[in-house]
Amino acid sequence: MTSPALRSTLLFALPALLIGLGAGWWLHARAPAAGANRAAIEGVVHDYILDHPEILPEAMDRLQARENQARIAPMRGALETPFPGAVLGNPQGKVTLVEFTDFACTYCRKSVADVAALVRANPDLRVVVRELPIIAPESEPAARMGLAAAAQGKYAAFHEAMFAGPRPSAASIAAAAKVAGLDLARAQAFAAREDVQRELERNLGFARQLGIGGTPAWLIGKDMIAGAVGQERLQQAIDAARKG
Repeated sequence: MTSPALRSTLLFALPALLIGLGAGWWLHARAPAAGANRAAIEGVVHDYILDHPEILPEAMDRLQARENQARIAPMRGALETPFPGAVLGNPQGKVTLVEFTDFACTYCRKSVADVAALVRANPDLRVVVRELPIIAPESEPAARMGLAAAAQGKYAAFHEAMFAGPRPSAASIAAAAKVAGLDLARAQAFAAREDVQRELERNLGFARQLGIGGTPAWLIGKDMIAGAVGQERLQQAIDAARKG
């Protein structure tokens, strides 16, 4: 969805976008004189938009991509550096998909199978999971236990067990920890550590900077994607990132 701020920006950026979309030749033909004034050019752009409204979605997509890239670029290194062990797929993979997730999120639960399928289909895919416990009070204890599982090298097992079971609660967290084979006493001690608290705060800070307001949210290459968009859409983003 395009924000009002983005739509407003588009109104000012559209002439440049039109040129980038291949309309530059048309503008030049309509206003060949080097001294063509601003009003004349704006009139040409206005008429072109009315005659070719189909360019607007593509223009908005391009502008959205530029805004996303401007936000992501300064943070990419930090975003793609996981909390130790909080990775799915190939830890050494050359293509990195970042997922913001919450164990209480229904749509995150629906996306588990999509991510598993993507990992199977893309041996070079590394999925960096950023715990973003924002939905329910029980989200944070579950996220803390997830990071504790990562410290024991069992993040994937806990992640799968947690989403396969009931919504987060003391009982479901303990059950998922048991299924994952965690040393529960050691995991509970780890979950209370300050570095775990810092990681959760850092993920929340990332989300705020990127304008992420819900889960799941995905970052890969130049793409920032919101919601349970399905395997096909994520595969398209993976393919684009690999080519890039």
